[in-house]
Amino acid sequence: MEARNQSAVSEFLLLGLTDDPELQPLIFSLFLSIYLVTVLGNMLIILAVSSDSHLHTPMYFFLSHLSLNDICLSTTTVPKMLVNIQTQDQSITYTGCLAQICLVLVFGAFESCLLAAMAYDRYVAICHPLRHMVIISTHMCVLLTLSSFFFSIMNGLLHSLMILRLSFCTEVQIPHFFCEFATLIRFTCSHTLINNIVIYAAACIFGGVAVFGIMLSYFHIVSSILRMPSSEGKYKAFSTCGSHLSVVTLFYGTGLGVYLSSLLTDSSKKVAVASVMYSVVPQMMNPFIYSLRNGDMKKALWKLIHRITFCLQCVSSQNLWG
Repeated sequence: MEARNQSAVSEFLLLGLTDDPELQPLIFSLFLSIYLVTVLGNMLIILAVSSDSHLHTPMYFFLSHLSLNDICLSTTTVPKMLVNIQTQDQSITYTGCLAQICLVLVFGAFESCLLAAMAYDRYVAICHPLRHMVIISTHMCVLLTLSSFFFSIMNGLLHSLMILRLSFCTEVQIPHFFCEFATLIRFTCSHTLINNIVIYAAACIFGGVAVFGIMLSYFHIVSSILRMPSSEGKYKAFSTCGSHLSVVTLFYGTGLGVYLSSLLTDSSKKVAVASVMYSVVPQMMNPFIYSLRNGDMKKALWKLIHRITFCLQCVSSQNLWG
């Protein structure tokens, strides 16, 4: 009866990271720079993989989709925050909030699945090198990607439908820079037992199963590498896994940090600041990790940059003489 008596809300307020007006321009510039670097860096990864035939392998196939997913995940949250700061309007519609929650859950789960698929690819490449191209074929890569995306969409739609059954009190103020699902349901006037069960079940499936698969893959990888007779072979095998392992550590490490910070502190602002490390920073750092730690990617990026520079010089010269 209490939930029924609450008036329906048409919008929420996103309080952001701070309410200090003097810090707003700094935060706007910082997040705009992060977003531009994220989009540009991941777009360069996608173009480098697609333009260099040497990178048409399963590992770089998954990497290009990971970069595309990072662009989509950042675009789901950061532009709305920038618009709110620029217009000095903290509101977000109920439909917009629901769409943002759904997309964040879809792309977050998809990233977890892609990291697990990349770990499986590294396991097959190191432990079964002669059968690598047979096991991880183009058909298998497409199947893993599509199935991961399908289950990620199901995850996002399930949580979104679960929100529709909730009633919210008036003047809902979310102490976050985007509509974060676990934070939003704290302000509902309805019972959230079923929602919490679904949240933990989805976390176990997309987080626990993915992490277990990654750990199992690297357990076999390390065991196989230690059995290699030559130190050169060991170094080469470890180098092929270094970039992926760094991305996995950054993605799950920041997620664990946000979870622990929510348990150790009661300050919603501190939790919101900590969530930036999970929802924004990994997407920006992934291109740097793969470009700095991977020799093949370095060569492909330099070729791509030279091509772009040459094309720009040709266009400028034509405009000059035209």
